[in-house]
Amino acid sequence: MVTLTINAKQQQFDVPADMPLLWVLRDVAHLTGTKFGCGIAQCGACTVHVDGAPLRSCITPVAAVAGKAITTIEGLSPDGSHPVQRAWAELDVVQCGYCQSGQIMAAAALLAKIPAPSDADIDQALAGNICRCGTYPRIRAAVKRAAELG
Repeated sequence: MVTLTINAKQQQFDVPADMPLLWVLRDVAHLTGTKFGCGIAQCGACTVHVDGAPLRSCITPVAAVAGKAITTIEGLSPDGSHPVQRAWAELDVVQCGYCQSGQIMAAAALLAKIPAPSDADIDQALAGNICRCGTYPRIRAAVKRAAELG
């Protein structure tokens, strides 16, 4: 049994200790907002927060995050009121949408650390999050807008 605190709710899961966090979230906890993209931590679709820091859940064994605070896209703001979510909607960032939960989680972690990021800060923080639709200019604009809404 592994005890996890996901979106401020403590839960126990009967899963192998080496099971990737992504699969616990999606298949066991039924939180499907976090996406599987590559399985090797290169695309960012699986980004969640662990103790406030962005983490690639596809390569993280569930035992490594036991006792830590895990936040998924569902827990960032259930009603969509987080400044990053509001900015994403306001600027119509999403095209296909597949990468967006990872992009939003990375952006939220950046803004929690640097409330008024520069273009270089944004580019560095989101560099590992791939958007196959190429919405990078809208993503950067939305991060700046979220900082204003902050």
